[in-house]
Amino acid sequence: MTTITLIAETGSAPHAHAPQLMDVDGTLFVQLGLFVVAAVIMTKLLWKPYLRVRGERVSRVDGYRKDAARMESEAAARLARAETELAEAKRLGSGERAIARAEAHAREQTLIASAQAEAARALKAARLSLDATVAGERVRLDASARDTATRVAGRILGREVAS
Repeated sequence: MTTITLIAETGSAPHAHAPQLMDVDGTLFVQLGLFVVAAVIMTKLLWKPYLRVRGERVSRVDGYRKDAARMESEAAARLARAETELAEAKRLGSGERAIARAEAHAREQTLIASAQAEAARALKAARLSLDATVAGERVRLDASARDTATRVAGRILGREVAS
């Protein structure tokens, strides 16, 4: 005999000897209702506040990121501006140093020229003085030499010689 004929003959399904895990009766609907009530209460008391706090945190973090990006771009702009100003200051300093060197070189050349001119004047005055002294000494030496020559000639000749 087959199972179908047994069911047909007995009129009801065979009973299992093991207890069933869940009975489908009115308690199932009570449990389902309690679950829905618990889910609604949990949603209102836990999930919505959690999602709100999480959303605020995400928006705050995004705001902080935007602020950080803005501050970073401002800092980069300030750094670039400072580097530009530093380069300009170096360029101006280099130009002013070149001008100061040129002025110092011109002043040095002026002082050297002035000193050389003064030295040339002093040398010319010393030469003139020396030439005058030499000329005076020559005149004196010539007079002394004539005098000495006249005396020597007078001794040699034994008489007085006229100059």
